[in-house]
Amino acid sequence: MDVLAELNPAQREAAEAIGGPVLILAGPGSGKTRVIAHRVAYLITVCRISPHRIMAVTFTNKAAREMEERLHRLIGGVVGDLTIGTFHAICARILRRDGKAIGIDPRFVIYDEEDQLSLLKRGIQEVGLDPKQYVPRAIASAITAAKSRTLTPQDYIQHTRSYFEEVAGRVYERYQQLLAESNALDFDDLLMKTVQLFRNSPETLSKYQSRYLHILVDEFQDTNLVQYELIKQLGGERHNICVVGDPDQSIYSWRFADLRNILSFEKDYPEAKLVLLEQNYRSTKLILETASHVISANQLRKPKELWTNNEQGELTNVVETYTEQEEAQFVVSEVERLVEQGKARLGDCAVMYRTNAQSRALEEAFIRYGTPYKLVAGTRFYERREVKDIIAYLRVIQNPHDSVSLLRIINVPGRGIGQRSLSELSGWAKSLGISQYEALQLITEPKEGEERQHPFTPRLVKALTSFVSLMEEFTTRSQELNLLDLFDLVIKRTGYKEYILSGKDDEERWDNILELRTVAREYRDLKPPEGLAAFLEGVTLVSDVDGLDETVDAATLVTLHQAKGLEFPMVFIVGMEEGILPHFKSFAEPEQMEEERRLCYVGITRAKQRVYLIHAFRRSLMGSSTANRPSRFLEDIPQHLIASGGLWQWEDSQVMPSIYSRDKAPAPRVASSELKAGDHVRHAQFGDGVVVSCQPAKDDKEVVVAFTSGVGVKKLLLSFAKLEKVE
Repeated sequence: MDVLAELNPAQREAAEAIGGPVLILAGPGSGKTRVIAHRVAYLITVCRISPHRIMAVTFTNKAAREMEERLHRLIGGVVGDLTIGTFHAICARILRRDGKAIGIDPRFVIYDEEDQLSLLKRGIQEVGLDPKQYVPRAIASAITAAKSRTLTPQDYIQHTRSYFEEVAGRVYERYQQLLAESNALDFDDLLMKTVQLFRNSPETLSKYQSRYLHILVDEFQDTNLVQYELIKQLGGERHNICVVGDPDQSIYSWRFADLRNILSFEKDYPEAKLVLLEQNYRSTKLILETASHVISANQLRKPKELWTNNEQGELTNVVETYTEQEEAQFVVSEVERLVEQGKARLGDCAVMYRTNAQSRALEEAFIRYGTPYKLVAGTRFYERREVKDIIAYLRVIQNPHDSVSLLRIINVPGRGIGQRSLSELSGWAKSLGISQYEALQLITEPKEGEERQHPFTPRLVKALTSFVSLMEEFTTRSQELNLLDLFDLVIKRTGYKEYILSGKDDEERWDNILELRTVAREYRDLKPPEGLAAFLEGVTLVSDVDGLDETVDAATLVTLHQAKGLEFPMVFIVGMEEGILPHFKSFAEPEQMEEERRLCYVGITRAKQRVYLIHAFRRSLMGSSTANRPSRFLEDIPQHLIASGGLWQWEDSQVMPSIYSRDKAPAPRVASSELKAGDHVRHAQFGDGVVVSCQPAKDDKEVVVAFTSGVGVKKLLLSFAKLEKVE
């Protein structure tokens, strides 16, 4: 079988370029996942490279699953011998196997963002500062920036340039100490510690360099400096590194992704072969033309000419509404119209926005209309309180020194151990230089001759002793039971089911526990305690998009950042206004403005058949109400690509937005000079009303009308309202 038979000439060229470094610039929808999969299959079946010696790095778990599925179809069962996964997942495996060379216990737990912020708050307090004044999230960002450059606390402190950085350095140092006491690593540590392992243990690096003959990296434009160094380390002297990416889709600088990694790849590897994937299989010709005009204004890019054999398609719909509520109403009504006319399913439609706060008006409209929707990155399943509780129990079973998880569950369900007692426990443990679990053991099981004075009452000692006994029972049984049986034991012995079913939203919360049990079932065939470790690693490294259920027939609400890697027949991008997209924080920084343009480009190129770009004249967001100009990115789209003429209208709507047009707008039914407060007017939908005010608004007039038909007071743009004056 020719494993490259399905590929076009450029894709085939990319798959066959085996020796040395290769840079594949892959436009959106150009089949890059297919190319990587077929390249791996080619290495195995034609070049006779052992799967054990190939590493493929993806940006998300979802992409890793798709890669494995493709490879299963191509080469069957040998896929299990490949190393496929995200940077974080692969680094976690390396550290569990070899991290002891730099003092990392293989039983470490991985702290997610919530755990990290909890520990940072404690760290801020322990260096004598107030978490209300020094916000943990801001400190976390500074620490992530440091770790993305592999800076230790000592390195960071030596290069501080401001008082905030000096504070961040002190907290960073204490935070790392607390992580070590808990035998925990955060997401950034997984990367930085692996690089440090390879720097400090040449024999370990040599082992991995010898193993991996070929390394493939997807979404290379989104790598940061530490990820770039990691790939460079593993590539060794062979330089058999194949990177796939697109500078035009680099949108994660806020995560410290460095666009220079892909733009400078050919400088770092002068012998690199460059392959352009320009044929698009996703979008219509007109969608590609629209996207190309938007992105062409950027300077930091490698030009390419996207093309497709797909149909011509429809013009881009650029729609103006008056407020964000009307914007949301338009979206829901248009989604329903497309479904009723058989042009789309609900699941074919995605609504994308720049900031999470924009989802509120959209959710309210979907709920009001009774239209099913799914929100990507609402409260993530693994961040729900009851799910976090059970995971915390399992984490303490695996690693009793995990202080964040220990403090979470020590009084859940209630055991009479209050917050004051927990603070005293933390302080006492710190004074002894031991972990909190070790302090508990000293309190509940003091060794002969080692009794120590502690600040706890006999009643509290009894409660703490009961908890320690329970956890030691779980730890012992975890060596004997598979994960599913251990899960059930924890639920039963803690009384967690009764605790959940006695509270608010009890049935829904218990359903979440049962869903977590379904996840645990997938690990029951692994022998103990391997199943527990694999489960905890899997649930910690899952991302928002990984949990997106594409089988549910509901419209998808998603930020533009999270939409990366997804595709939908119908795409609605809302908030196409100055200050929203592009975001106001980008106005003073040309490089940030270019990233905003790339974000818009990514959104447009998610669409297969139809694109709607929607902006509101007035928007209330995060406590303020402003009138914003349409986004400058709309000005980049030539008029011949924009649908124009006529009004968007639908039944039972309170909105009549127009198709955006630079040189054409609906003529007003009443001249502005003819209307004043007190005039009686008639609206085709709202009926009769009285003008409250008529004020200038941009290049139009804002008319406030009190309607007598029960719909209340409405603010309307005169040029779109088609008001008729009534004597």
